[in-house]
Amino acid sequence: MKIFVFSCMAISQLFCMAGFATESPGIVTRKPSSGIESDFLSVESPNDDEIGTYGVPIPKSVKNIILMIGDGMGPQQVGLALIYAKHAPNSNVKNRQLNIERVMEAGETGVVLVGPYGKIVVDSACSASQYATGKSIRPDVIGLDIHGNPIETILEKSKMAGKSTGIISDTTLTNATPAAFASHVAHRLMEDVIAEQLVESKADIMLSGGVQYFLPRKVNRKGSNSYKAALSLVKNESLIKSKRKDQKNLLIKARENGYELIFNKKSLMNSNSKKILGLFSKAEMPDGIVCSQTRGSQDRPPTLKEMTQKAISLLSKNKDGFFLMVEGGLIDYAGHANDAGWMLHEMLMFDEAIGAVFDWIKEREDTLLIITADHETGSFGFSYSTDSSQEPTESGGVIGKEDNFGSQFDFGSYEVLDKIYNQRKTLTGISLMFNALPHNQKTPEQLRSLINENLEFKITLEQSQKILAGEEKPFYNNKHHPSLCFQTIPIIHDFKAFYPLIFLNRQALIAREIADQQKVVWGTGTHTSTPVFVIAFGPESIQNTFDGLWHSTDIGRKMIESMGL
Repeated sequence: MKIFVFSCMAISQLFCMAGFATESPGIVTRKPSSGIESDFLSVESPNDDEIGTYGVPIPKSVKNIILMIGDGMGPQQVGLALIYAKHAPNSNVKNRQLNIERVMEAGETGVVLVGPYGKIVVDSACSASQYATGKSIRPDVIGLDIHGNPIETILEKSKMAGKSTGIISDTTLTNATPAAFASHVAHRLMEDVIAEQLVESKADIMLSGGVQYFLPRKVNRKGSNSYKAALSLVKNESLIKSKRKDQKNLLIKARENGYELIFNKKSLMNSNSKKILGLFSKAEMPDGIVCSQTRGSQDRPPTLKEMTQKAISLLSKNKDGFFLMVEGGLIDYAGHANDAGWMLHEMLMFDEAIGAVFDWIKEREDTLLIITADHETGSFGFSYSTDSSQEPTESGGVIGKEDNFGSQFDFGSYEVLDKIYNQRKTLTGISLMFNALPHNQKTPEQLRSLINENLEFKITLEQSQKILAGEEKPFYNNKHHPSLCFQTIPIIHDFKAFYPLIFLNRQALIAREIADQQKVVWGTGTHTSTPVFVIAFGPESIQNTFDGLWHSTDIGRKMIESMGL
């Protein structure tokens, strides 16, 4: 059992240290393997396969594994949520203790390097695939080895062993992380193909957003036969949209394959089906800020916690056990947008789901819970800054009664945490509202008004003008890529090349203009190589083996071995 106290910036700096080869007591010594197919780290296993690192007998297997992935959840993101829970004057976290902290205290916490094959920084497709298969994967690839051959995932192995299986995400079902457990494609953007593979997959319960990749293209013509057929299935006009390039109706195919089709919370809660395809939004599911504002609504989609609880109640009926992957994917979206308020809400939504799982599992001896992340997003952190308004504090102590003490740096007050939480719309939501205005209303004054209405941190007209300034895109090089096809873009004045997701750059500029008020800094609009946590809870002899330094491929193999697959 370990209790951790983290400083966001300190832990980030610690993880940047490269020298980790050590033979210190209590640390498993690992050595690099050679050859193009070698894994990132190899473990020197004890001679006796039945004895663990600490001399504790290792059970043959557990019956169930629940893998929870916080997409973009680096140590800094965990630190944000922990600091809010413990120190925000109006923290709404019960007993000021996050569920992730409860699991840390009860289980074991290790550190995971997440790099892809042959590169430094990873994306979600590759990283999730490495967890799913235990094999090294190339960037942007899902479920294929470095030669392009399909690799069986832990979900597929579980199904072959007679277990039930599930995938849950608060993004879309065809997004990189959920796709990595039940599909095999050369690039994560092949969402048409991913959707086709998912309805033919070995996943029993699939709950997420993203109806748009399961409906034929013709549904976009309201009144067409395809539209009418889709409406008869979905029974909700707001969900009918397609981003497919063909006329395949995968909802019909899924129903033919035995899935119950579900599109709202009430139907999900009432279902007792063994196979469910639940799609609750056209694209991504509602963000954490919206979820916190609509808890009392009867018509809202299910939350990540509610989807997780329902999946466990159904999957656990299988006497042979189950594998379930749960993704808190919108943490990553908030990080890409450099949106601290949104990110805090997503961390708290993910933590609610963690609590539901932990409460179900904590008295059991047949289930392993793994909480980890695929990477860190945004290079986020709190930082102290210069602030001319800071005055030295008068000394009242024994030493130096005649002197003043204290720093003229601004180290950030706890009240800032409440202001971050009190954000009323995501920066992306604000940007979309502005973009939807008539052309003659897209003014600096209107943007300033939208920002100041929805954030506790106010901006001036001059700052709004800076946010709206544009330039010719210096990295315009691919008219087909959704992130590189803009020729005129918002002006990022620093780390320009690290903000390639152009549709999010206005949000990043807003973040820069309020940074000195939030005490928040961002380093990128993409991912960093920061190692992430792995938190394991289950039978003690198994959870203890996750202590130490690992690579994501190690975690994948350890999960497969822990289920005896």
